[in-house]
Amino acid sequence: MNIYVGNLNYKATEEQLKEVFSAFGEVVSSKIIVDKATKRSKGFGFVEMTDNAAAQNAIDQLAGSEFLGRKLVVSQAREK
Repeated sequence: MNIYVGNLNYKATEEQLKEVFSAFGEVVSSKIIVDKATKRSKGFGFVEMTDNAAAQNAIDQLAGSEFLGRKLVVSQAREK
C-alpha cells in the first residue's frame, strides 16, 4: 500500500521517515518530494509498505502524531 505523509518538517529525511513507519511493518520505500529548482523539501512524501493491514495500522496510529515538531497528516495515497 502507498501512504501519503503530509505536513513533514522540511529537515526530515527519507531515512527518518522509513524508520518511523518500520515500527509497523516492512517498508519497501520512502520518498520525500523536493522542489526541482531549490532541492528543498515540499513538506510531503510517500511511504510504500508490503502489508496492507500493517499500512492501515500505521495510518491509524501516525495520523495527527507529532514528528520533528509537526503534526503529521497520514492517509492512503490516491492513484496518479
